[in-house]
Amino acid sequence: MITIDVTAAEPPYEQVKAQITGQAASGALAAGTRLPPVRQLAEELGLAANTVAKAYRELEQAGVIETRGRAGSFVTGPGVDREARAAAAAYVARVSALGLTPAEALQHIQRALDVA
Repeated sequence: MITIDVTAAEPPYEQVKAQITGQAASGALAAGTRLPPVRQLAEELGLAANTVAKAYRELEQAGVIETRGRAGSFVTGPGVDREARAAAAAYVARVSALGLTPAEALQHIQRALDVA
């Protein structure tokens, strides 16, 4: 998923950041994809954990990823909105085919959100 060019002028954390940003923008990393934990990715890349943590912090500040505490870090960006709209459109099509009213459909959504 990510490679580090030790001969590059760009520091490793910038390389991590640029590659995750590029993969998220291209769709190679889909919205909602869970990224490896900082320590795991650092070990895989032969980097210090602080280097990867810095990249993740800057990605979060840029809105490319979201860290959800112990649950991990996930890709956000424009892909999340696009996928959420697609999921909503599919849901609307399905509940319309079932003959549900908008109020009934919203009740089902609220119940599902309450459970999640």
